[in-house]
Amino acid sequence: MAPVSVVIITKNEAETIASCIVAVQLISDDIIIADNGSTDNTVAIALKHGCRVYHDQWDGYGINKNKGIARAKYNWILSIDADEVADTGLAIAILELSLNDPNTVYDIKFKSYYGKKLIHFGSWGRDHHIRLFNRTKVKWSASPVHETLVLPKSVTIKRLGGHLHHYSVKDAAEFMSKADHYAKLSAGKYLMSNKKPTFIKLHVAPLFHFIKNYIVFLGILDGRTGFDIARMISKHTRLKYQLLKEQPGYIYEEATKLKDELVVEY
Repeated sequence: MAPVSVVIITKNEAETIASCIVAVQLISDDIIIADNGSTDNTVAIALKHGCRVYHDQWDGYGINKNKGIARAKYNWILSIDADEVADTGLAIAILELSLNDPNTVYDIKFKSYYGKKLIHFGSWGRDHHIRLFNRTKVKWSASPVHETLVLPKSVTIKRLGGHLHHYSVKDAAEFMSKADHYAKLSAGKYLMSNKKPTFIKLHVAPLFHFIKNYIVFLGILDGRTGFDIARMISKHTRLKYQLLKEQPGYIYEEATKLKDELVVEY
Protein backbone atom coordinates (compact mmCIF):
# COMPACT_ATOMS: atom_id res chain seq x y z
CA MET A 1 0.00 0.00 0.00
CA ALA A 2 1.03 3.60 -0.56
CA PRO A 3 1.08 6.16 2.28
CA VAL A 4 -1.95 7.80 0.70
CA SER A 5 -5.42 8.41 2.13
CA VAL A 6 -8.39 8.34 -0.24
CA VAL A 7 -11.18 10.85 0.40
CA ILE A 8 -14.61 10.44 -1.25
CA ILE A 9 -17.67 12.66 -0.70
CA THR A 10 -21.00 10.91 -1.19
CA LYS A 11 -24.76 11.20 -1.28
CA ASN A 12 -26.83 8.26 -2.53
CA GLU A 13 -24.04 6.63 -4.53
CA ALA A 14 -25.05 2.97 -4.01
CA GLU A 15 -24.84 2.21 -7.76
CA THR A 16 -21.19 3.19 -8.09
CA ILE A 17 -19.54 3.34 -4.66
CA ALA A 18 -18.49 -0.33 -4.45
CA SER A 19 -16.54 -0.18 -7.74
CA CYS A 20 -14.96 3.09 -6.65
CA ILE A 21 -13.83 1.66 -3.29
CA VAL A 22 -12.59 -1.71 -4.58
CA ALA A 23 -10.37 0.06 -7.12
CA VAL A 24 -8.65 2.30 -4.56
CA GLN A 25 -8.18 -0.56 -2.10
CA LEU A 26 -5.26 -1.52 -4.36
CA ILE A 27 -3.67 1.81 -3.39
CA SER A 28 -4.59 2.63 0.20
CA ASP A 29 -5.50 1.17 3.57
CA ASP A 30 -7.21 4.42 4.58
CA ILE A 31 -10.42 5.24 2.70
CA ILE A 32 -12.59 8.03 4.11
CA ILE A 33 -16.22 8.57 3.15
CA ALA A 34 -17.61 12.04 3.90
CA ASP A 35 -21.33 11.35 3.51
CA ASN A 36 -24.03 13.97 3.09
CA GLY A 37 -27.17 12.21 4.31
CA SER A 38 -27.40 9.22 1.99
CA THR A 39 -30.76 7.46 2.19
CA ASP A 40 -29.80 4.45 0.07
CA ASN A 41 -27.20 1.75 0.82
CA THR A 42 -24.16 3.95 0.27
CA VAL A 43 -23.07 3.96 3.91
CA ALA A 44 -23.70 0.24 4.41
CA ILE A 45 -21.66 -0.60 1.31
CA ALA A 46 -18.80 1.64 2.41
CA LEU A 47 -18.73 0.13 5.90
CA LYS A 48 -18.85 -3.38 4.44
CA HIS A 49 -15.71 -2.54 2.44
CA GLY A 50 -13.86 -1.30 5.52
CA CYS A 51 -14.07 2.45 4.93
CA ARG A 52 -14.21 5.06 7.64
CA VAL A 53 -17.54 6.85 7.25
CA TYR A 54 -18.38 10.31 8.59
CA HIS A 55 -21.71 12.13 8.39
CA ASP A 56 -21.34 15.80 7.60
CA GLN A 57 -23.60 18.78 7.14
CA TRP A 58 -23.30 19.96 3.54
CA ASP A 59 -21.38 23.26 3.34
CA GLY A 60 -20.24 23.06 -0.28
CA TYR A 61 -17.99 20.83 -2.34
CA GLY A 62 -14.65 22.31 -1.35
CA ILE A 63 -15.44 22.65 2.35
CA ASN A 64 -16.75 19.09 2.64
CA LYS A 65 -13.77 17.67 0.80
CA ASN A 66 -11.52 19.52 3.24
CA LYS A 67 -13.46 17.99 6.15
CA GLY A 68 -12.63 14.53 4.85
CA ILE A 69 -9.00 15.46 4.25
CA ALA A 70 -8.63 16.68 7.84
CA ARG A 71 -9.51 13.15 9.08
CA ALA A 72 -6.98 11.39 6.88
CA LYS A 73 -4.34 9.08 8.31
CA TYR A 74 -1.72 10.24 5.79
CA ASN A 75 -0.71 13.66 4.49
CA TRP A 76 -0.84 12.48 0.89
CA ILE A 77 -4.43 12.63 -0.37
CA LEU A 78 -6.13 11.05 -3.37
CA SER A 79 -9.38 13.01 -3.68
CA ILE A 80 -11.99 11.37 -5.93
CA ASP A 81 -15.74 11.29 -6.50
CA ALA A 82 -17.94 8.25 -6.02
CA ASP A 83 -18.53 7.86 -9.76
CA GLU A 84 -14.80 7.67 -10.52
CA VAL A 85 -12.92 4.38 -10.73
CA ALA A 86 -9.13 4.16 -10.71
CA ASP A 87 -7.74 1.67 -13.22
CA THR A 88 -4.83 -0.69 -12.59
CA GLY A 89 -2.44 1.59 -14.45
CA LEU A 90 -3.18 4.45 -12.07
CA ALA A 91 -2.86 2.20 -9.02
CA ILE A 92 0.56 1.00 -10.19
CA ALA A 93 1.69 4.55 -10.96
CA ILE A 94 0.78 5.72 -7.45
CA LEU A 95 2.36 2.70 -5.75
CA GLU A 96 5.61 3.42 -7.60
CA LEU A 97 5.83 7.04 -6.38
CA SER A 98 8.40 7.95 -3.72
CA LEU A 99 6.11 10.70 -2.35
CA ASN A 100 9.03 12.49 -0.71
CA ASP A 101 8.31 16.00 -2.01
CA PRO A 102 5.16 17.64 -0.60
CA ASN A 103 5.54 20.44 -3.15
CA THR A 104 4.68 18.05 -5.98
CA VAL A 105 1.07 17.51 -7.06
CA TYR A 106 -0.08 14.87 -9.52
CA ASP A 107 -2.38 15.38 -12.47
CA ILE A 108 -4.52 12.40 -13.52
CA LYS A 109 -6.06 11.75 -16.93
CA PHE A 110 -9.77 10.90 -17.08
CA LYS A 111 -11.77 8.59 -19.30
CA SER A 112 -15.35 9.86 -19.27
CA TYR A 113 -18.48 7.88 -20.12
CA TYR A 114 -21.94 8.85 -21.29
CA GLY A 115 -23.95 5.86 -20.17
CA LYS A 116 -21.69 2.97 -21.17
CA LYS A 117 -20.09 4.83 -24.08
CA LEU A 118 -16.51 6.02 -23.67
CA ILE A 119 -16.16 9.59 -24.93
CA HIS A 120 -12.99 10.12 -26.95
CA PHE A 121 -13.33 13.73 -28.06
CA GLY A 122 -14.74 17.09 -26.99
CA SER A 123 -13.85 18.56 -23.60
CA TRP A 124 -14.77 15.25 -21.94
CA GLY A 125 -12.19 13.43 -24.03
CA ARG A 126 -9.45 15.83 -22.92
CA ASP A 127 -10.33 15.80 -19.22
CA HIS A 128 -7.63 15.70 -16.54
CA HIS A 129 -7.39 17.02 -12.99
CA ILE A 130 -4.95 17.28 -10.11
CA ARG A 131 -6.24 14.78 -7.58
CA LEU A 132 -3.14 13.59 -5.67
CA PHE A 133 -1.47 16.11 -3.38
CA ASN A 134 -0.04 16.70 0.08
CA ARG A 135 -2.48 18.31 2.50
CA THR A 136 0.30 20.25 4.24
CA LYS A 137 0.65 22.34 1.07
CA VAL A 138 -2.66 22.09 -0.78
CA LYS A 139 -6.36 22.35 0.05
CA TRP A 140 -9.66 22.79 -1.77
CA SER A 141 -11.20 26.23 -2.20
CA ALA A 142 -14.35 26.99 -0.20
CA SER A 143 -16.44 27.45 -3.34
CA PRO A 144 -19.92 25.84 -3.12
CA VAL A 145 -19.65 24.55 -6.71
CA HIS A 146 -16.83 24.05 -9.24
CA GLU A 147 -14.31 23.94 -6.43
CA THR A 148 -10.62 24.18 -7.27
CA LEU A 149 -7.41 23.26 -5.53
CA VAL A 150 -5.55 26.17 -3.96
CA LEU A 151 -1.97 25.62 -5.14
CA PRO A 152 1.00 27.55 -3.77
CA LYS A 153 3.40 28.99 -6.35
CA SER A 154 6.09 26.56 -5.20
CA VAL A 155 4.31 23.41 -6.40
CA THR A 156 5.43 21.28 -9.33
CA ILE A 157 2.76 19.51 -11.39
CA LYS A 158 3.50 16.02 -12.71
CA ARG A 159 1.27 13.79 -14.86
CA LEU A 160 0.57 10.27 -13.60
CA GLY A 161 0.12 7.18 -15.73
CA GLY A 162 -3.21 5.39 -15.79
CA HIS A 163 -6.70 6.89 -15.63
CA LEU A 164 -9.69 7.68 -13.50
CA HIS A 165 -12.75 6.31 -15.30
CA HIS A 166 -15.56 8.82 -14.79
CA TYR A 167 -19.08 7.41 -15.14
CA SER A 168 -20.56 10.84 -15.46
CA VAL A 169 -24.20 10.39 -16.50
CA LYS A 170 -26.43 7.40 -17.26
CA ASP A 171 -28.62 9.01 -19.91
CA ALA A 172 -29.93 12.27 -21.36
CA ALA A 173 -32.46 12.77 -18.56
CA GLU A 174 -29.79 12.59 -15.87
CA PHE A 175 -27.51 14.85 -17.90
CA MET A 176 -30.26 17.46 -18.23
CA SER A 177 -31.06 17.26 -14.52
CA LYS A 178 -27.42 17.77 -13.57
CA ALA A 179 -26.98 20.62 -16.07
CA ASP A 180 -30.02 22.42 -14.62
CA HIS A 181 -28.84 21.77 -11.07
CA TYR A 182 -25.38 23.18 -11.72
CA ALA A 183 -26.80 26.16 -13.60
CA LYS A 184 -28.76 27.11 -10.48
CA LEU A 185 -25.76 26.63 -8.22
CA SER A 186 -23.48 28.58 -10.56
CA ALA A 187 -26.00 31.42 -10.91
CA GLY A 188 -26.26 31.57 -7.13
CA LYS A 189 -22.48 31.71 -6.83
CA TYR A 190 -22.33 34.53 -9.41
CA LEU A 191 -25.12 36.42 -7.63
CA MET A 192 -23.26 36.30 -4.32
CA SER A 193 -20.07 37.54 -6.00
CA ASN A 194 -21.91 40.31 -7.90
CA LYS A 195 -21.04 38.88 -11.32
CA LYS A 196 -23.12 40.40 -14.12
CA PRO A 197 -24.93 38.56 -16.97
CA THR A 198 -23.46 40.55 -19.88
CA PHE A 199 -24.60 40.24 -23.49
CA ILE A 200 -21.47 38.27 -24.34
CA LYS A 201 -22.03 35.82 -21.48
CA LEU A 202 -25.69 35.36 -22.39
CA HIS A 203 -25.45 35.05 -26.17
CA VAL A 204 -21.86 34.55 -27.30
CA ALA A 205 -20.47 32.25 -24.61
CA PRO A 206 -23.04 29.43 -25.17
CA LEU A 207 -22.30 29.37 -28.92
CA PHE A 208 -18.55 29.52 -28.25
CA HIS A 209 -18.74 26.51 -25.90
CA PHE A 210 -20.75 24.51 -28.44
CA ILE A 211 -18.30 25.24 -31.25
CA LYS A 212 -15.29 24.54 -29.03
CA ASN A 213 -16.62 21.16 -27.88
CA TYR A 214 -18.20 19.96 -31.11
CA ILE A 215 -15.87 21.38 -33.76
CA VAL A 216 -12.54 22.51 -32.28
CA PHE A 217 -12.23 19.57 -29.85
CA LEU A 218 -13.71 17.18 -32.47
CA GLY A 219 -16.77 16.15 -30.46
CA ILE A 220 -18.39 15.54 -33.84
CA LEU A 221 -16.33 12.32 -34.04
CA ASP A 222 -18.26 10.92 -31.06
CA GLY A 223 -21.40 10.98 -33.20
CA ARG A 224 -24.78 11.88 -31.77
CA THR A 225 -23.43 11.59 -28.23
CA GLY A 226 -20.78 14.21 -28.99
CA PHE A 227 -23.50 16.54 -30.30
CA ASP A 228 -25.66 15.95 -27.20
CA ILE A 229 -22.76 16.73 -24.84
CA ALA A 230 -21.83 19.93 -26.71
CA ARG A 231 -25.47 21.02 -26.80
CA MET A 232 -25.97 20.41 -23.09
CA ILE A 233 -22.79 22.28 -22.16
CA SER A 234 -24.03 25.20 -24.26
CA LYS A 235 -27.46 25.03 -22.58
CA HIS A 236 -25.85 25.00 -19.13
CA THR A 237 -23.79 28.09 -19.99
CA ARG A 238 -26.79 30.01 -21.28
CA LEU A 239 -29.14 28.98 -18.47
CA LYS A 240 -26.93 30.07 -15.58
CA TYR A 241 -26.62 33.61 -16.97
CA GLN A 242 -30.26 33.74 -18.01
CA LEU A 243 -31.35 32.83 -14.49
CA LEU A 244 -28.94 35.37 -13.05
CA LYS A 245 -30.45 38.10 -15.24
CA GLU A 246 -34.15 37.27 -15.12
CA GLN A 247 -34.73 35.61 -11.73
CA PRO A 248 -32.20 36.79 -9.12
CA GLY A 249 -34.71 36.39 -6.28
CA TYR A 250 -35.51 32.82 -7.34
CA ILE A 251 -31.81 32.04 -7.70
CA TYR A 252 -31.08 33.32 -4.20
CA GLU A 253 -33.75 30.99 -2.79
CA GLU A 254 -32.56 28.05 -4.91
CA ALA A 255 -28.92 28.56 -3.93
CA THR A 256 -29.94 28.55 -0.28
CA LYS A 257 -32.14 25.47 -0.71
CA LEU A 258 -29.68 23.51 -2.86
CA LYS A 259 -26.68 24.07 -0.60
CA ASP A 260 -27.65 20.93 1.31
CA GLU A 261 -27.77 18.77 -1.83
CA LEU A 262 -24.98 16.85 -3.50
CA VAL A 263 -24.83 15.74 -7.08
CA VAL A 264 -21.52 14.46 -8.40
CA GLU A 265 -20.23 16.90 -10.99
CA TYR A 266 -20.70 15.87 -14.60
